[in-house]
Amino acid sequence: MKKSSILGAALLLTATIVWGVAFVAQSSASDKIGSFTFNAARAFIAAVLLSAIVAVKEPVVKQRALKANKPYEKAARMKRLKKSLIAGAIGGVALFAAVNFQQFGIEKYPSDTSASGRAGFLTATYVVFVAAYMAIRHKKIHPLTALSCVGCVGGMYLLCMHGGVQKIYFGDLLEIFGALCFAAQILIIDKFSDTDGVAFSCAQFWVVAILSVIGAAIFEDVNVTDLKAAWLPVVYAGVMSGCVGYTFQILGQKYVKPAVASVIMSLESVFAALAGWMILKETLSAVELCGCALVFISVVISQLAPAEEPKN
Repeated sequence: MKKSSILGAALLLTATIVWGVAFVAQSSASDKIGSFTFNAARAFIAAVLLSAIVAVKEPVVKQRALKANKPYEKAARMKRLKKSLIAGAIGGVALFAAVNFQQFGIEKYPSDTSASGRAGFLTATYVVFVAAYMAIRHKKIHPLTALSCVGCVGGMYLLCMHGGVQKIYFGDLLEIFGALCFAAQILIIDKFSDTDGVAFSCAQFWVVAILSVIGAAIFEDVNVTDLKAAWLPVVYAGVMSGCVGYTFQILGQKYVKPAVASVIMSLESVFAALAGWMILKETLSAVELCGCALVFISVVISQLAPAEEPKN
């Protein structure tokens, strides 16, 4: 495995850990504020932080180029920045739909279910959707990658569906819709992998923030007191899940093919289940734990597949 691929996998793995813990934050916040309000607040925090990084980054790059006696191609960099912002805005629409479907699903689960674990695993079905898209587009998928996708599906079934169809909740369906949107976002990032990752992420979160504010204004009763009560999960989701996690995803996908990236990121579901068990004291049966193990093994298998073509 090339060093760049290892770096990409490490960035994606870090993002999945952050996102897994974020399911606990989302579950906690869902008791206090609406989905649109939660996502507007966390996206705004992420967008502001990333805007500051983008503003500082360019002068630093220019200064380093001058010190090294290298040409600073301002026009080319501005053109790339513009492309990054436009691409990020497109990705932001997909992410807006994804995070709100996800949060709506968490809100709809009965109180006696392991909401964090179920939502985490069903969100990870984007593995299947990404692989299906690539197959339809006649893009080659290594047999080990295909096997890992099947393993992920099996793991998610053990966690969510082992009780039979009578145990399927409306929240499960919303999570699957969210997974479709997450798959679209993953493919959009892959399409624009030559852009500036931080600028892409910045534009993405401004779009999520603006659209979520509109949704909150129309459909929710925004209460400042409730928002204050949910400040901790909102800040975690904004800083760690948003600013750090999604930016690491964009940077990591520059070096990892989308099918493999989606399998790595499906570990988010394992960390979500473990975080729910450790922090929220949610219970997981032996069958559900076997599902966690199967997804983990699938991720390991995906890393055994040789790179079919370099990413950058």
